[in-house]
Amino acid sequence: MDSQTVDTAPPTAEAARPAATLKRNALGVLGILFFVLSAQAPLTGIAGAVPIAVAVGNGPGAPAAYALAGAVILLFSVGFVAMGRHVVNAGAFYTYIGKGLGRTAGSGSAAVALFAYCTVQAAMYGLYGFTVAGLVEHYAGVHIAWWVWSLVTMAAVQILGAAGIELGAKVLAVFVLAEFSILLVFALVTLVKGGGPEGLAFTDTFSPGAALQGAPGVALMFAVASMFGFEATAIYGEEAREPHRTVPRATYLSVAVVTGFFAFTSWMLISSYGPSKATAAAGDALAGGDSTVFVFGPIADQFGGWVNDVLPVLLATSLFAGILAFHNSANRYLFSLSREGLLPARLRAVNSRHAPWAAGLVQTAIAAVLVVPFAVTGKDPVLTLFSWFSGVGVLACMLLYFLTSVSVIVFFRRERLDTRPWNTLIAPALGALGIAAVIWVVLANFTTLIGGDSTTATWLVLAVPAVLLLGATAARLVRPR
Repeated sequence: MDSQTVDTAPPTAEAARPAATLKRNALGVLGILFFVLSAQAPLTGIAGAVPIAVAVGNGPGAPAAYALAGAVILLFSVGFVAMGRHVVNAGAFYTYIGKGLGRTAGSGSAAVALFAYCTVQAAMYGLYGFTVAGLVEHYAGVHIAWWVWSLVTMAAVQILGAAGIELGAKVLAVFVLAEFSILLVFALVTLVKGGGPEGLAFTDTFSPGAALQGAPGVALMFAVASMFGFEATAIYGEEAREPHRTVPRATYLSVAVVTGFFAFTSWMLISSYGPSKATAAAGDALAGGDSTVFVFGPIADQFGGWVNDVLPVLLATSLFAGILAFHNSANRYLFSLSREGLLPARLRAVNSRHAPWAAGLVQTAIAAVLVVPFAVTGKDPVLTLFSWFSGVGVLACMLLYFLTSVSVIVFFRRERLDTRPWNTLIAPALGALGIAAVIWVVLANFTTLIGGDSTTATWLVLAVPAVLLLGATAARLVRPR
């Protein structure tokens, strides 16, 4: 067998039928990169996670947590990329896990992946609806419930998703460049000016002592949560130009860009306040009920009050971009599962633009099912929908990272398609250990992550292994022998 073209189609009667295909050669490195960056919603991550990491975590040492999280993800990526050179499939995680740990484990992980993507997307709908409702009320004086905006946006996302992957990439590029630009310009201007009142204060931020002060585990947890979504590079492998080159480049580039961006921008935010005052400032922002003040304030001081009008709008577009990115990731999972005979054949239907429109409809319906109960019961969309689902989605994805790392090791020990020790054994093993440590930290601080009570935290944590078991069991029942 050619080491570059492992056949990913399972030997089932269902899969023997002519399979629908996604559009080939539609995305280059930058196109995939924009999907990844959109899923991570940079402005949302900076404005939402950094203030908490600083106030509750390790204070001015929070940027070091982003650097450490990036190192763990980079180690994971080495094995992830090695596997991707031999397995190209829109199912990514579950296909990789299935190749190494068996089809039952792969099917269970597919359920977990769908659970992760759909819950994180639903979480974004909560914050997005809340943000847009606030903007409309502020500028137009009209109060429209948050869930109305969420439902309207679901329809828009469905239309964009069905319009084809290339159009989606162009839309995301506009939104991502806008939010990236203003944050990056702020960080660069602060750097050129020599930092804030206490200078750049590099050692107060990145030294071992700074990194380990306070509760570094909490900061690491929020740092990893901010990087969620980079693995989407492999999901678009079937639609990439020269996937064996494009996907690895896009993966490493996305990890480097995201790690550098979060570490550098959070460092400049700390510097703008001064390390001795940053923790108190972040705490005041949280106590005031609007964590974005910690981020928007220094940027407005740097560029003027107009920023306070622009940044909330960019926050909304950042969330919209993330929602669209997760829609595309989830519907490709549904498409791939249908193609393998684990879900109804109708979900493999593609339109004239080779977009999985039927799977997209199902994904949109799942989003509505997850969001509507919070609207009906009058729950706060930020304190419940956003906080709960983003937390459980991150935990689910961490489990997938761990299983994928283990699968890479098992797969290459058995198939011997790649005998490079660093790529197929050492880096994946180190990555698995690092991810296991992150999972432990997330579990130890899960109540803080979701901002809820211990009972809610327990049910959400138990949901992840329950979904894994349910997916594996269902696959054994429906898969032809």
